[in-house]
Amino acid sequence: MTGWRMGFASIGILVGGAVFPGLASGMGYATAALIAVPLIVLPVWLSVFATRRAPRIMEPSRSDFRAMFGLVLRNRAFVILVLCYGVMTLAVALITAGLPFAALYLILDSGDTLLSGAASALTVLSLMFATFVVGSILSQAIWVFVSARLGKLPALVLGLCLYIALLVALFTLLPSTNVTAIAGMFVLAGMTNGAYQQIPWALYPDLMDVTRAETGEAVEGAFSAIWLFGQKVANAVAPLILGALLASVGWRETTEGVTEQPAAALDMLHWSVTLIPAAIMGLSILALLLVYRPAQRRALA
Repeated sequence: MTGWRMGFASIGILVGGAVFPGLASGMGYATAALIAVPLIVLPVWLSVFATRRAPRIMEPSRSDFRAMFGLVLRNRAFVILVLCYGVMTLAVALITAGLPFAALYLILDSGDTLLSGAASALTVLSLMFATFVVGSILSQAIWVFVSARLGKLPALVLGLCLYIALLVALFTLLPSTNVTAIAGMFVLAGMTNGAYQQIPWALYPDLMDVTRAETGEAVEGAFSAIWLFGQKVANAVAPLILGALLASVGWRETTEGVTEQPAAALDMLHWSVTLIPAAIMGLSILALLLVYRPAQRRALA
């Protein structure tokens, strides 16, 4: 179920991040918004209609706000998983925040490679974004298969290890003038990102069931609220960290697109979109194996 969810979510990200910016630049934001509205509203109502006969809990939880969140926070394995997912998200968000700068300063189209025409038409940033998301879409079925064979947690660890390997490989290739080779690497990076995108969301519902079995309370909304809160905090903090890292080595602000940057600033940008996120992912792997896995075993025993 999560594989289907994330596959279609990635398609939505591709449309929203690659198609609508082009529409907005050509026909204006108001017209593009009118086109986007049905794509937002209709799937919501379609989801409601498609699940109208799904099994549901007819008796709502009678716990108050404080008691409801107390039930969630007493689920130690879930709290640890939220923290681990937040660390993973911090790494991915650091890459995302640095990608626009990397497209300007580290990926320079020489004009003579296979995808140079696409890079010229879409811009390097849009091409890298599109190839990354395409890789993520293609990988969803793969990670469902791997999870079924290895188990969810081992599959997630494998995906993060491959993600680290891709980031190290990108570090060795950047800066680059071969936009085609870098786009290929971004497809592979998107495929490894599929594990991060899919598997944690398939792990935490198992832990929600533990609380319901132990207490009889259905507080899935509170679980989702805390899960999403951790994700949003990581997404918000990452640009702040990137800005602080670049500012510390003299990054020059500009509204003109590209300006000459100190060598130390370009080096820091290089590290910030490759090796620093790889190190953060390494920490998340250690936390998953050494802290989360024992707690998960106790919870699901």
